[in-house]
Amino acid sequence: MKTKSLSGLIIAGVLITSSQAVLASRDVAVVDNQEYIDECGACHFAFQPGLLPERSWKKIMASLDKHFGENAELPSSDAQALTDYLVKNAGDHSSFKRSVKFMRSISSAETPLRISKIPYFVKEHREVVAKIKDSTKVKSISNCEACHLKAADGSYAEREINIPGIGRWED
Repeated sequence: MKTKSLSGLIIAGVLITSSQAVLASRDVAVVDNQEYIDECGACHFAFQPGLLPERSWKKIMASLDKHFGENAELPSSDAQALTDYLVKNAGDHSSFKRSVKFMRSISSAETPLRISKIPYFVKEHREVVAKIKDSTKVKSISNCEACHLKAADGSYAEREINIPGIGRWED
């Protein structure tokens, strides 16, 4: 009986350690809302809520009728459910390392609407912007998945970057 409980504790410890290792490999919390993935991810990468502060998500969701030149309006109940999800998981409510870095680079007087305009993002991408400018494979600096192989998993580590037409990122 003692052997069973000891092996159960060992298995539990391994599972906890494995879960912690997976979380530690993420830079931002993974998107875990299927409605958000379906609605927003249908047109563009479903950006992790931890990449923008709460005030930005509220402003974006309040102006879906003119969402970066498109009408992305949703029924009010759906829009409210997505707003609630985004606000709850916004960068200013996150302790994930990349979320913290993004939030620290934003002035409290700013309400950025584009992740690609956040000072931390600009700094991290300064060398690659010119290289991808004419890339038909990347298309836009906001196309995270084009270069960040594990972006959907919340990982933006340099070792997981492969820029189409350029190759692996070596800093």
